[in-house]
Amino acid sequence: MTQEELDALMNGDIDLEGGYEEEAEVNETPAASDEPAGDDPYNELDPDKYRVSAMHSWPPPPPTDDNKMVHQLDDVTKESEQKATEIFDLIEGISNDLGKGEKDVKALQAIIQSNLELFTTLSAKFPHIEAFKTQLSENEKAAHGLKDVLDMLQNGGDTIMNIMDIMQYQDIHRQKIERVINVMRALSTYMNHLFAGKIDDSKRVSSAVHLPGDNTTEDVVSSEDIEALLASFGQK
Repeated sequence: MTQEELDALMNGDIDLEGGYEEEAEVNETPAASDEPAGDDPYNELDPDKYRVSAMHSWPPPPPTDDNKMVHQLDDVTKESEQKATEIFDLIEGISNDLGKGEKDVKALQAIIQSNLELFTTLSAKFPHIEAFKTQLSENEKAAHGLKDVLDMLQNGGDTIMNIMDIMQYQDIHRQKIERVINVMRALSTYMNHLFAGKIDDSKRVSSAVHLPGDNTTEDVVSSEDIEALLASFGQK
């Protein structure tokens, strides 16, 4: 009901029984929308269908678990810590394998060194036997190959240590996020205390639909106001 219709009702220009019922029937007729209903998720009132986008400022995100900031940050820190632990476990396994390989190579080097000493002595005592010289040459090649493998394993171990040092920053980032969470929680607690009232919300008087100076509700009269107005007419 517009302000003009309300004025006409108060002046007696509209029949209370016929006019109001007729207007109610008109109001019950759904108004045709100027814009076709589309599949735009930003116009949906269902919070499960809402999609956050930087291109839309209204309506604001509903307070679901997917949009609660502290809830999301808690999930990030928890999942990050879990994944970091899994990565550390994998790195530790690789480091253990490299350490075991290094020990095995050193054991083989000891055997090769013993062979070198043996074939060096045999080649010196029996220079006319080519087999001793051949085995001496082959063991020397094996010794050089084992040295290269040992260097590679040791370099791999050093790289693993560097990776573990870098992964420490993951924990630092988690601590930074937790600091942000604590600040947000402190601000939330502060705001709750700041806006706390002595009257329970269920006992508070509802807000007025229209106040002088409002632009968007100047022609709006609530159904409660109309019922109260009709009741006052009936008492006269």
